[in-house]
Amino acid sequence: MLKINNLHVEIDGKKILNGLTLHVKPGEVAAIMGPNGSGKSTLSYVVAGKEDYTVTDGEILLDGVNILEMEPNERAAAGLFLAFQYPLEIPGVATMTFLKAAMNAQRKSRGEGELSPGDFMKAVREAAKALGIDPDMLKRPLNVGFSGGEKKRMEILQMALLRPKMAILDETDSGLDIDALRIVAEGVNAQRDPRHGFLVITHYQRLLDHIVPDTVHVMAKGRIVKSGGPEIALELEKHGYAEYVGEAA
Repeated sequence: MLKINNLHVEIDGKKILNGLTLHVKPGEVAAIMGPNGSGKSTLSYVVAGKEDYTVTDGEILLDGVNILEMEPNERAAAGLFLAFQYPLEIPGVATMTFLKAAMNAQRKSRGEGELSPGDFMKAVREAAKALGIDPDMLKRPLNVGFSGGEKKRMEILQMALLRPKMAILDETDSGLDIDALRIVAEGVNAQRDPRHGFLVITHYQRLLDHIVPDTVHVMAKGRIVKSGGPEIALELEKHGYAEYVGEAA
C-alpha cells in the first residue's frame, strides 16, 4: 500500500532523511518510534506534501503511484490522511462547513455525487457520538478554543468520515490524558480492516498499549535502524534509544 524507498530529504541545505525505506501493507498498523530530531515528523510532512522540504532521491508510492508528483490535495484525494501533532485553529471556518467540504471533495474525486444534507448530518453525528465529541463543538469554528484532547478527537473524526486508504498519525498521543487517549485509540481501532493501513508515529509505549501495532520501526538520524514486532516498543520503554542512536551514527 505505502512504499517509501531510499528517501533522502533536506531542508535549507540540512539533510533530515538519509535513505529511509519503509513499507506498510494493506491492513497493517505500523508504528515508528525514535528520539527527538530523528526525522519522524519530517517523514509525515514529506509524505503529506508539505512545502519547504526538498526530496533529493527516492520515491513514495501509494498503491504503486509515486505521490511525490502530486499536490497535497491530490494526495488526499488518492486516499492519504495526516493527523497533525498540533492541529491548527482556523477562525472563521465553521467545523461543519469544513467537514462537508472535505467529504464532498473526496466524493467528487471518486466520481460520486455530493452527500445530501440529511446523510451528511447523520454521518457526522454518528461518528461524533462514537468519539465522545460534544455536539456543541461542531457548532464552533474549526479547533478554535478546543483543548488539546478535543483537537485530537476532531482529527480522528475527520479520519472516520473520510476513511482514507493510508492514515498517518503524527504523535497523536501528545498532550492527551488517559481518557482522551483511550477514546482516540478506540476511534483508530474501529477503522482497522484489511483495506486500510496506518502509520503511527509516537515516542511512547502508552499509545501502543491501546493501538497495538503489527510492526514497530525504530528511527534514528533519518533512517530506519531496526524493525520487528510490538516487543520492540517494550524494549525501548525499558532501555531508551541510546543503542540505536549509536548504530545510526
